[in-house]
Amino acid sequence: MEYIGHTSDDGRKQLLLDHLNGTSKLCRENANEFWADIAEFVGQIHDIGKYTSGFQKRINGAENIRVEHAICGAKEVAKAPPKSYVPMIEYCVAGHHSGLPDGGTKVDGEEDPTLHGRMKRKTGDYSAYENEVKLEYPKDNLRELFDVSNQREIIERYSFFTRYLFSCLTDADFIDTERFVTTNTDRGIDGDFQKAYEKVCEKLNSFKIETKLQESRSIIQEQVYKSVESNANVYTLNMPTGSGKTLCSIRAALKTAIENKKKRIIYVIPYVSIIEQTAKVFEDIFGDVLPVLQHHSNYDFDDDKNEDENEITSEKLKRSCENWDAKLIVTTNIQFFESLYHYKGRRLRKLHNLADSVIIFDEIHMLPINYIQPCLRAIGYVTKYLNSTAILMSATMPNYDKFMERYMSGVKIENAVKDTSLFNVFDKCRYEYIGKCELASLAEKAQEYDNALIIVNKRKTARELYDICSGNKYHLSTYMTPLHRSEIIAKIKEDIKNGINTTVISTSLIEAGVDLDFKAVFREIAGIDNVLQSGGRCNREGKMDMGDVFVFETDGGKGEIQLKSNITRNLFEEFDNISTDKCIEEYYSRLFAFNDGNIDKSTITSLMGENLKFDEIPFRTYADNFKFIKNQVIGIVIPRDENKDLIEQLRYGKLSVKRKLQQYSASVHIWELEEMIKEGIIEQLDCGVCILANTDYYKSDVGLTLENDVDYFV
Repeated sequence: MEYIGHTSDDGRKQLLLDHLNGTSKLCRENANEFWADIAEFVGQIHDIGKYTSGFQKRINGAENIRVEHAICGAKEVAKAPPKSYVPMIEYCVAGHHSGLPDGGTKVDGEEDPTLHGRMKRKTGDYSAYENEVKLEYPKDNLRELFDVSNQREIIERYSFFTRYLFSCLTDADFIDTERFVTTNTDRGIDGDFQKAYEKVCEKLNSFKIETKLQESRSIIQEQVYKSVESNANVYTLNMPTGSGKTLCSIRAALKTAIENKKKRIIYVIPYVSIIEQTAKVFEDIFGDVLPVLQHHSNYDFDDDKNEDENEITSEKLKRSCENWDAKLIVTTNIQFFESLYHYKGRRLRKLHNLADSVIIFDEIHMLPINYIQPCLRAIGYVTKYLNSTAILMSATMPNYDKFMERYMSGVKIENAVKDTSLFNVFDKCRYEYIGKCELASLAEKAQEYDNALIIVNKRKTARELYDICSGNKYHLSTYMTPLHRSEIIAKIKEDIKNGINTTVISTSLIEAGVDLDFKAVFREIAGIDNVLQSGGRCNREGKMDMGDVFVFETDGGKGEIQLKSNITRNLFEEFDNISTDKCIEEYYSRLFAFNDGNIDKSTITSLMGENLKFDEIPFRTYADNFKFIKNQVIGIVIPRDENKDLIEQLRYGKLSVKRKLQQYSASVHIWELEEMIKEGIIEQLDCGVCILANTDYYKSDVGLTLENDVDYFV
């Protein structure tokens, strides 16, 4: 009998044995040397359930036949003599279509979606595989990997490498199938690290060194370039605002990639609002010698279409995003870490391609406190076991030492900037706490300056202040679309350049990556990191001896923002200058001490206890709970003249325009959306996209005009 694995639309058939051989070969190529034998075996066994007569009847045209083929390979490997990797393979094979399941327990019934439950389901006779496939179980060489006394560490490692093996399998399975169904598919985005390194060096060397600040910037950067020669797993890069972290880090990454033969560089950024700016900097420097793959929610692949046949097509960019098959990737914290801890194959496919990489984490201090443990663990595993190098970068670097010792055991970590004596050269503003202020007096004080920026914690407060301010004024918040905010920022820059008196009221979205320079900044009290980031918008170019940053209070806050504000208020009383390294370290020390219990609990074992067995790991439940953003938001498409055609295409089912419409989307909380639906001002399309039906609710100066708001949302 001829056993078929796949059929194509044009009637071609792929032999099942060919698919198993092709997938196992790709699996082996995806894995590193340590995991190669096990990965190859997983690829060979994953689809043996297709040897059942039921599946073969269905693939040859029989209808109404339900076949659960994925569990067969898991059942087969369960028959093998006990080996530490057997549950790992069971998870991967059983979930290679539906995603990694929760392990569950032995009492689960066959109706349960857990691994234990699914293993109890009946399958057809798949023994015919033995006539074509000769299974040879790999040696169980995992003893050294799990030879630690900490049970939680054992489960965390086992979970990570199960996801890693699953990544090798799902990517190989997809690509082998794609090669059969769509022949000659063009994949991968190449680049030349050496030429890119020469270009960034040329760019950095073009900067004049005429002032003390410029000289100090160069000296600090040289420390970094020298440090990365030590071949540590992880480098911490603590550099003050204005010291050129972006170009310095990419040059250091390129140097490391060249000298250590790394495959790719991944640049991870917390804010979508600044990711495109960083990508644009790289594109302008590197040109076509090192193309940039952006992977985040606002990027429109269609913008990359070009009549030049040598240009990278949008389809190729989409395919490269699936598994990060590119030399230079710019992405977000959410995309990076939520993918790493996901259970679905489409999200985990990229995990194996984190190996042999240089990964830069910009603004590392912005890791959510409750996720410090899983994030640092992931960085540790990727660098220690997958031969990658990480660069952790911030102008307000937390002291993660105790967490690194606790969660990154055995990882070689080095501080890339040991001499901080020149940091004071970058102090271009003074910070003053002015206590509680009425909004009217705050607006009046700000308007005494030629130009000033006021940053508040709530969107509602931003709108109230905007209404109070007079003269030439601007408003920025996520109630506005990204495109609208970009238009406003361009106007602000032009007005400041032309010497027009300007007052800007914003939420914290302006604190990072927005290249604006004000003579005075007013910042509602928040964490020290927020205050100092705000200071980065004051006297940015150093045109004055000192700029002024005033920290004020309004009606207080709740939850995390209140805790951070209390610490900051106390530090103002204790330190003459809150921008010193000692003050920053003290801030994080108090913040982490308060949250230490929560930090230590945010692990996969916290769901079911530390005595988990390998076949009881709750992959799916943990992934569902792993959310970087607590308050879920949704984008509301705002109709404009230039997007009418896109909206019409979406109404008629062209889903590919959804990404382009994100530039025209304002963010609201789920509960806000529900209120808007009740008021009848939202049109909900069948595809799930929400459109503002009554555009009277969107103003050209402040964006969406909703009455309610929540604390500390940018």
